[in-house]
Amino acid sequence: MPDLAIRPAGLTVRCARALLSPWSRLVLLITLLAGAATAVVLFEPQRLLADGWPPQVSGGAAVVLFAVAYGLCTAALLPRPLLNLAAGALFGSQVGLPAAIAGTVLGAGIAFGLGRLLGQQALRPLLRARWLAAVDRQLSRHGFRSMLAVRLFPGVPFAAANYCAAVSRMGWLPFLLATALGSIPNTAAYVIAGSRAAAPTSPAFLIAMAFIAITGLGGLIVAWRKRGRLRPDTSRDG
Repeated sequence: MPDLAIRPAGLTVRCARALLSPWSRLVLLITLLAGAATAVVLFEPQRLLADGWPPQVSGGAAVVLFAVAYGLCTAALLPRPLLNLAAGALFGSQVGLPAAIAGTVLGAGIAFGLGRLLGQQALRPLLRARWLAAVDRQLSRHGFRSMLAVRLFPGVPFAAANYCAAVSRMGWLPFLLATALGSIPNTAAYVIAGSRAAAPTSPAFLIAMAFIAITGLGGLIVAWRKRGRLRPDTSRDG
């Protein structure tokens, strides 16, 4: 009888360990992302650009709801430029920008939390490739500065930056603060473009689009010139 009592307990412990193992949590993360991406495809939240906000929701509640929806959609891998354009088209530049930045930080925080909780332990042992180790070292040692540069100069996908940061040892505060500050210029350009989309020849629209193009090109140039920092430090070898 004692053996029969011990065996179920031991089986329960082993099952619990298997379910809570790093790889099980990573599978759960992948499943959640796949489900979220499927929901985005089915519900097409980007239709806000064409259909507008539901008329039954207005005022401050609409702005808050949009920011929450923005965060959830970015965590579900919907491209931010579409949502930034929608923020400008729906609320104008003065209200749309704070809503978009709040949604950006919320979405980044959701992705960072999911990656840190469900993916970090499984993925960190895989950082054996030299360039992956170099990225991890840069984010871990210079988290705020590195993430600020990533957000200021577009080129690195938003979701990829979030999950790379989550796997690294970067702290929550540097990550969120760098995301909030670094996202302002490019987000503002898209929001202004969205608010003036009805007048594509207006100076504000043209300046916003020029800024988007210049920062995109600048991001490519900076990434090319700084690519050597992602190479491993071989001076200590041997």
